[in-house]
Amino acid sequence: MQEVRLSRFERVRGRLRHAFESGRESVRASRTQPAGEPAEPDEPDESGVATPASPGPVAPPAATVVGAEPPAAMHYSISSRDDAEVPHALRIAAAWSWRLIVVGVVAWALLMIVGTIRIVIIPLAVALLLSALLAPAVGWLLRARFPRSLATGVVLVGGLAAMIGTLTLVVNEFIQGVPELSDKSSQGVRQIQNWLKTGPLHLSDRQLNRYIDEAQGWINGNTAKFTSGALSTAATLAELLTGTILVLFATFFFLRDGRRIWRFLVGLLPVAARWKVDDAGRASWSTLGAYVRATVLVAFIDAVGIGIFLVIFHIPFAFPLAALVFLGAFIPIVGAALSGVVAVLVALVDSGPIKALIILGVVIGVQQIEGHVLQPLIMGRAVAIHPLAVIIGIAAGVVLAGITGALVAVPLIAVLNTAVRRLAARTVPDTPPDAVVVASQAP
Repeated sequence: MQEVRLSRFERVRGRLRHAFESGRESVRASRTQPAGEPAEPDEPDESGVATPASPGPVAPPAATVVGAEPPAAMHYSISSRDDAEVPHALRIAAAWSWRLIVVGVVAWALLMIVGTIRIVIIPLAVALLLSALLAPAVGWLLRARFPRSLATGVVLVGGLAAMIGTLTLVVNEFIQGVPELSDKSSQGVRQIQNWLKTGPLHLSDRQLNRYIDEAQGWINGNTAKFTSGALSTAATLAELLTGTILVLFATFFFLRDGRRIWRFLVGLLPVAARWKVDDAGRASWSTLGAYVRATVLVAFIDAVGIGIFLVIFHIPFAFPLAALVFLGAFIPIVGAALSGVVAVLVALVDSGPIKALIILGVVIGVQQIEGHVLQPLIMGRAVAIHPLAVIIGIAAGVVLAGITGALVAVPLIAVLNTAVRRLAARTVPDTPPDAVVVASQAP
């Protein structure tokens, strides 16, 4: 009995060993078979019974099944037969739609974040603009063997002194000329009233008094709004002081440690993206510096041009109005024009309509020279932006951050334009001068 059991066990083990050896042979044969040649089916056993080594007859590759539907042609971008029933154009439109929705949601979230922390974002943006403007002066002092901290401090203090001195002169001249301008404003108002009576409108005294009463009533009705605005302005003095201190500190450290800060930020990125981002960042910084310096030069030319004519025609507040034109020119296209309108109004009140028209012609002429000569010649193609993009950027900046947003919007667009172009370029960026290249030897 024990011998019979052992013989059955031996037979089962032999069959398992035979199946294992047959499987190994088939695997070896498939590995050694050249690519492109069809595999020969294993021959069945003489008994005709399928085994693991001989699975039995199979249908040839070209065999077809009668009565079965042919497989539907599937596009490489669809995953089911239901998608194949949707028109290709509709699938493309849907794919673009949900991607644009995701991008819009992300952009909206970023705007909400920026709006929440704008008290920090705006001073940092102003500090970057000042750093781009003052960086060449720091470079000159560094080449003159000044220590980096001392060079940065000298440039920053010198810039603050120039700005405070200019503001002091503007305020003093404005305070000295206010009484004279007030008297002439009264005379101008009386002249306007006489013109309304004797001019083509022929308004009566009753109509003039009614219009004056309506204007006075509007002012009295909005006194509460003006008062609340003044109170809110007083409440934001602390924020303004905090932002000013942050601008000064950020400008100092951007000028002194800007390269190290940028290298640290680039080092946080994956290794494969560092050179590309570093190249885009350096190009964007060059664009920002060129834009700020060109804008300062254009604003100075505008202010000098309009200021000379204000002095020639003896318009009061010539220096403050020229300074206003200089500051307004930092907002492209619309800034210098709005500040020039103020000069025209002062000329109208002080010297009458003839001189006001002359000053208006001067402002328009300076704007034409700026738009057609100075901007293309000084700015160059490196920071060339379409006027429509400038207008849209200024409008968005005003909505998001007021006057500061209008100042920052155009340089931000210029920087993003350069960065996107460099990131989208397929060229390999230049090797940084301080990079260490390790070459491996071929085996």
